[in-house]
Amino acid sequence: MGAAIRIVPNRAARAVNLLRTIQFSHPPSCPCHSNPNHHHHNHASPSVSSTITRFADRTNSRLVNTGTGTGARGYATPRDASLQKEYAFEMAASSIRFGPGVTREVGMDLKNMGAKRVCVVTDATVDKLEAMRQVREALDGEGVEYRVYTGVKVEPKDYSVKEAIEWVKPYAPDAFLAVGGGSVIDTAKLMNLYSCYPDADFLDFVNAPLGKGRPIDRKLRPLIAVPTTAGTGSETTGTAIFDLASRRAKTGVAHRNLKPTLGICDPLNTRTMPAAVKASSGLDVLCHSLESWTAIPFNERTPRPTNPILRPAYQGANPISDIFSLNALRSTVKYLPRSVRDPEDMEAQSEMLLASTLAGVGFGNAGVHLCHGMSYPISGQNPGYKHAGYEVDAPIIPHGVSVAVSAPAVFRFTGPSNPERHLAAAEAFGVDVSNVKRESAGEVLAEALTKFLADLGDQPKGLRELGFGREHIEELVEGTIPQARVLVLAPGLAKELEQERDQLRRLFEDALEH
Repeated sequence: MGAAIRIVPNRAARAVNLLRTIQFSHPPSCPCHSNPNHHHHNHASPSVSSTITRFADRTNSRLVNTGTGTGARGYATPRDASLQKEYAFEMAASSIRFGPGVTREVGMDLKNMGAKRVCVVTDATVDKLEAMRQVREALDGEGVEYRVYTGVKVEPKDYSVKEAIEWVKPYAPDAFLAVGGGSVIDTAKLMNLYSCYPDADFLDFVNAPLGKGRPIDRKLRPLIAVPTTAGTGSETTGTAIFDLASRRAKTGVAHRNLKPTLGICDPLNTRTMPAAVKASSGLDVLCHSLESWTAIPFNERTPRPTNPILRPAYQGANPISDIFSLNALRSTVKYLPRSVRDPEDMEAQSEMLLASTLAGVGFGNAGVHLCHGMSYPISGQNPGYKHAGYEVDAPIIPHGVSVAVSAPAVFRFTGPSNPERHLAAAEAFGVDVSNVKRESAGEVLAEALTKFLADLGDQPKGLRELGFGREHIEELVEGTIPQARVLVLAPGLAKELEQERDQLRRLFEDALEH
């Protein structure tokens, strides 16, 4: 007798009802989520209702073989994953504790985790600040053993990261504590990763194509992140960025298992940031928000992963990330200028730290695209520019500056892909878009960004002011192309390599001045 055949039970319908609870603040009325050219700016997210309904309809009507015979494939088992679009999104973020003075709780946190040997990671500047004094006091008060690594470099390069990794291996800590900005937190993530994989080659986990893109398939040691800047959102994400010096490009490692166990966000720790650092860090928040908000929808991304561990951290815009991204954008536009102008404006300082964390959750799940993809060769190929307000010996283009300098050009380019989303972003800058035509959405947002950057002050008005000219464009393009992890999320960017090169050339030309 053949194997028994039955109709799939109605569990998918129950799943639909459960998933729709996500949308209590997202009316699922946008009928066109699967079309990246049609997003309505009144909705906080691309609608998932059509995706859920297709899943339920296909599953409820599918026959499944419950015996040993050959049955129909389930929806989640792709016949050719490379040709199939994604059908699911995943939410991952660190636990977050937010409030003035919460740094003093970190000793109790580590003791509660059972930590016996803690590696504290910071840089030489932060090591002298109040945040590190509080950390030492908290650890000493709980009797937690620790050693402090102060060798982190601003905008770290691969060789400085490798030095940190070699430093920590003999100590063999059972927990990590990062106190500092994104450079410190990212370095601590990599110290944690490679101390858990002591025999791995450094490029094993580095994002392809510059590295091998190996997934992190085991749990790492606990990592607590205490940010002292309001910008990277690294306390929430599974991403660690550094310069690959031999390729003159930024790259990194990205995987959910890399994210910190806990982020301790204490607004008192950001009071000591110089105005230039506040501005640059805040511009990173701005672009995290804008890029994740305008990224392609999650269900337009290919290929569909054949195993959940292969689902990328950067998935494309989705209903959950949108909540965080749009709120972070609105807060940044409102509070960044205030925080830069007045170091005593504690409301603005606190709101910017919160915006950084919110944006971290947003882009940590949706991803970023062209501003960040183009920023990596901009900073890596620095012709000699040294940003005002940064007390460093070597030339430096701060990350936020390298990201924001191309933003007007980028959003002028991406505007036609989803005008409503770009108009919603322009509204966040205070633009009245009620009479703006859809075809002008990108230009309107670009103008709003240009004005915002000018009003913020001390920002380069294009790549020329960083020392770049047309003679640098080809090298900048070639430095951008390997950033496939983020470029795949760029709306409107061609998949064919020569077309992509041509588009990137025009983008860099447009970014020379604004």
